[in-house]
Amino acid sequence: MAQTPSSTPTKSATDIMQEILFSAVLDSIVAFKEASKGLPNALLRDLNAVHRNTTTADLPKEVQDAVGASVRAAFSRLQKEGYTVAPGSGGPGGPGGAPRSGPPRTPRPPQNRGAPVVETRRRPPTRPGGKPPARPR
Repeated sequence: MAQTPSSTPTKSATDIMQEILFSAVLDSIVAFKEASKGLPNALLRDLNAVHRNTTTADLPKEVQDAVGASVRAAFSRLQKEGYTVAPGSGGPGGPGGAPRSGPPRTPRPPQNRGAPVVETRRRPPTRPGGKPPARPR
């Protein structure tokens, strides 16, 4: 982000970005609450489904809308503060990279987000000598 020569921003880009990110996180939390419709179990299920590789398509519609609104507001705010927002240089892995070849990606099918069921068998405790207890005859 570069400053325009005609105007000098009153806040640094770092300060503005911190405020934008904080606002976006709060908006997303509120959207998660709205998506759960007041049901605590649904809210926990949706929050627990978020992980490092979560994509926007994996999020509830309300959260997707909140993220989109936050991004638009962020660019508007940066421009209002006197910064110029330009497209990226197209480095590796960036959004400005080469277009993908092959068929377009399809969204993931909905996943069963219930808790996994794990069955375990209890092992008998070991005796102080390290040998398992003898079986009755």
